[in-house]
Amino acid sequence: MENNNPTDQAITRTSLYGTEAESTYGGITSFMRRRYSRDLQGVDLVISGIPFDTATSNRPGSRFGPRAIREASVQSAWARHWPWEFDPFDLLACVDYGDCHFDYGSPQDTPAAIKAHADKILGTGAAMLTLGGDHFISYPLLQSHAEKHGALSMIHFDAHHDTESDGDEKRIDHGSMFYHAVREGLIDPSRSIQIGQRMTNDDLMGFQVVDARQANTNSAEHIARIIRERVGDHPVYLTFDIDCLDPAFAPGTGTPVCGGLSTFHAFEILRGLRGINVIGMDVVEVAPAYDHAEITALAASALAMEMICLYAARHKF
Repeated sequence: MENNNPTDQAITRTSLYGTEAESTYGGITSFMRRRYSRDLQGVDLVISGIPFDTATSNRPGSRFGPRAIREASVQSAWARHWPWEFDPFDLLACVDYGDCHFDYGSPQDTPAAIKAHADKILGTGAAMLTLGGDHFISYPLLQSHAEKHGALSMIHFDAHHDTESDGDEKRIDHGSMFYHAVREGLIDPSRSIQIGQRMTNDDLMGFQVVDARQANTNSAEHIARIIRERVGDHPVYLTFDIDCLDPAFAPGTGTPVCGGLSTFHAFEILRGLRGINVIGMDVVEVAPAYDHAEITALAASALAMEMICLYAARHKF
């Protein structure tokens, strides 16, 4: 549907479908110029942000990640996402829902606020792509998705395993939430896989791990095949911590570790996952204060688009 208001499409767009050109240097910066809306009637996919970073163990700042990813995304919002042969926005009714609200003065209530945010969206039948925020946000998101779909497969791109635990069953941060998610039955580790890790970990908790050396020395096609074999047709939650990329490609993050994946290699692995039963997605840990020339936010916005294409390829073809 043609837009008679070719500027500020975040509020003037008349259709939830399609891609239209708008000046990259101006306008309201919703993700990929999608309409800002809390009306989810007929919506297939909701993009929302969770600007939370108080579970961070090193450098804070990923609370500004959702805004940075949105701003970076508009630079490529004028055309179909390359190299996919279809425009996912021709197939998916998609909105930018804005950000999850929580009271920073009541941190004990934040997990419940994030889960309620997800429950409301998933309750309408829409799927979610979430922009973080530190990686802790995946924990309440997994709680909500698992209530709907049962124990999930997880595909986890990260420099870290995020299964660390000091034996305190009540304490959770952005490096321990998947330990708790496995113990609570939110994730089935026997059908889950982690890619890109480069930290010592003597207890993999049943996850299959393709560490950074394996990921970097094998083809994207080979890594994608390993992932597809692991998750099968099980419902998959796909989570991408931007520090999976080498700091040369993503310096703007809280816990950078050298020796990671290149942006291109990560893209090619994701493209090789076409057909998986992805039901929820997030991109996390973008901290723009440490970024240079927006390269981390640009990578994150493109990774988010790869995820949207994966979702459309499975659920709309």
